[in-house]
Amino acid sequence: MSAAAQASAQGPAGWKPQSNPWTIAVVVTMAAFMEVLDTTIVNVSLPHIAGTMSASYDEATWTLTSYLVANGVVLPISGFLSRTLGRKRYFLICIIAFTACSFLCGIATNLGELIVFRMLQGFFGGGLQPCQQSIILDTFPPSQRGRAFSVSAVAIVVAPVLGPTLGGWITDNFSWRWVFLINVPIGALTALAVMQVVEDPPWQKPVPKGKRHIDLPGIGLIALGLGCLQVMLDRGEDEDWFSSNFICTFAVLAVLGLVGAVLWLLYAKRPVVDLRVMRDRNFALGCVTIAAFAAVLYGSSVLIPQLAQQQLGYTATLAGLVLSPGALLIVFTIPIVGKIMPKVETRHLIAFGFFLLGTALLYSRHLVPDIDFRTLMFMRMAQSFGLAFLFVPTSTLAYVSLPQELNDDAAALFTMFRNVAGSIGISLATAGIRERMQVRMAHMSEHMSPLSQQYQETVQRIGQALRDYTGAVGDQTQAATGHMYQTFVSQATILAYIDIFAICGIFAFCFIPLTFLFSSTKAAGGAAGH
Repeated sequence: MSAAAQASAQGPAGWKPQSNPWTIAVVVTMAAFMEVLDTTIVNVSLPHIAGTMSASYDEATWTLTSYLVANGVVLPISGFLSRTLGRKRYFLICIIAFTACSFLCGIATNLGELIVFRMLQGFFGGGLQPCQQSIILDTFPPSQRGRAFSVSAVAIVVAPVLGPTLGGWITDNFSWRWVFLINVPIGALTALAVMQVVEDPPWQKPVPKGKRHIDLPGIGLIALGLGCLQVMLDRGEDEDWFSSNFICTFAVLAVLGLVGAVLWLLYAKRPVVDLRVMRDRNFALGCVTIAAFAAVLYGSSVLIPQLAQQQLGYTATLAGLVLSPGALLIVFTIPIVGKIMPKVETRHLIAFGFFLLGTALLYSRHLVPDIDFRTLMFMRMAQSFGLAFLFVPTSTLAYVSLPQELNDDAAALFTMFRNVAGSIGISLATAGIRERMQVRMAHMSEHMSPLSQQYQETVQRIGQALRDYTGAVGDQTQAATGHMYQTFVSQATILAYIDIFAICGIFAFCFIPLTFLFSSTKAAGGAAGH
């Protein structure tokens, strides 16, 4: 048996990297952090981009859509690209190309250029998270993966929360171009560090050119399905969802592409993605759990800044600062979770995390129109505390019983589930606010009638208060009615946010029973599997 075959048979325990494993974990996480940060950091800069490029806000949002589409398409096939080119080589190509595209985005002279460069940035950025995850899987034995994923959690959990804050601060104090240019020194340093410390294990050598097989039908169906799905999710709110022929067309294409991809990948002898990984119970449950986690994380991360900016009048920077203490809490809590994992069944930690998350989201029903910064900040911190118990335990359990040779495809699919679910969470949360606001306004409007004595008395009191305050003479009914309407809209909006937080809380509680289907495993005995 060859050395490579022996190493493959022995698994990660039969091979150790020359560099310190924790140094490798930090270095590869830097690349993933940079990419995840870029998915949210641009959001608050869109009005400035639109103004500079002489474009509408709706046109500027294509800089987000193009990135998400390219990123989503490459995620599931990143395992194939990693095997074909060699994982370290593919990882370096992605880092260097992502950095170069970031520079091109920063110097773009028109919107068309920016959209093209963002698409390329998303294409190369899509390989960073799966590579980072598979490198950690091969670098650490199962007993240490929980601690290793704690480092990874900084990129996956904190970066999306930090993005709007950092993007708002950079845009307000410098220029939106620096949102992209800041990646250049970070990417260059990360590429140099990866060259020095990361190495391919014996079973990760590039496939010889003569033996390479490209599954074009599989790649095409994946690109069609995930690409159309991302367009539908990102543009649905602006296009009024299924009342738009544009969205309906992309929805049909997404279903055809995804269903066709699954059928083809199950049928093909050498598929671009090996769906055998889904036969593993822990991994399949892990994908569902991480999808639920991502939907709530990304959805709630959008809701609170949106509430702060649109209803409370916060600047982009101040709205981002509402989220920042929650991100810091996650950073401090994740190491504690890592120390608890060897002592408590991992699935119980996941159940506890969903319980904390659901409770915190239901507590968010205490929103009021004049809520202060401190209360809103603590509300988000309560939500973040539950998230700290979800990512690391779920990631650890998902891979605990998978064969080593499936790590690349598993990491690609795991990341795809997380990112797609995050996009779905954002779309459903923003659409839900609008729908629930309309429902609340329809219900409350019954009490906004001139036939209501309470309404008439309230208008008269407001009119009298306006006369006393301004010294105005005459009938102030029109001004009082306008003030009442503003209050009406504000209350309906707050009630809509309360409804969505409650729905998210119930959603989190629904996943608690699912966690007990995982294998009964502690982190320290991860190899035990089933």
